[in-house]
Amino acid sequence: MAAMTEEFDVRPARLDEVDDVLRGYEWLFAPPGSRPPSWNSDWARIAVIDAIDSDSSNVLIAVAAGRVVGICTAYLDILSVRYGLRCWVEDLAVDPGQRSLGIGSALLAAAREWAAGRGASHLELDSAAARTDAHRFYEREGAHDPSLSFGWYGLGAGS
Repeated sequence: MAAMTEEFDVRPARLDEVDDVLRGYEWLFAPPGSRPPSWNSDWARIAVIDAIDSDSSNVLIAVAAGRVVGICTAYLDILSVRYGLRCWVEDLAVDPGQRSLGIGSALLAAAREWAAGRGASHLELDSAAARTDAHRFYEREGAHDPSLSFGWYGLGAGS
């Protein structure tokens, strides 16, 4: 386990940091999470590159002592009739050895700031039922109106 640090910077990822971002997904796959059955490392690399290059998405990283210790992907994705432009946080993960140091909070704040600067009215994410620690974190961060999310997988492309 890496030594805990209290100094870190949050910033957009660069294309030369794709491997570092991809390593951060292992934090999401660790229990209580799991690797999605359709996970494909080659496709994930392309998706991260596209997200870094796009004006409608942002890949944020937290860096401490020259190492990525947190990741957050945010996408402007739906212009809702009821709520306006939504920013969706798809992935938010912090190195388990670096948790409870404010990294997740800083990443989420940076995602909210990025989204607001692009006209988003709200930010949403979903979280598996087993991730009770994450749920407590989201509530501490001021999330409101928790809901259930339902998914259908294997619909075609990428499955």
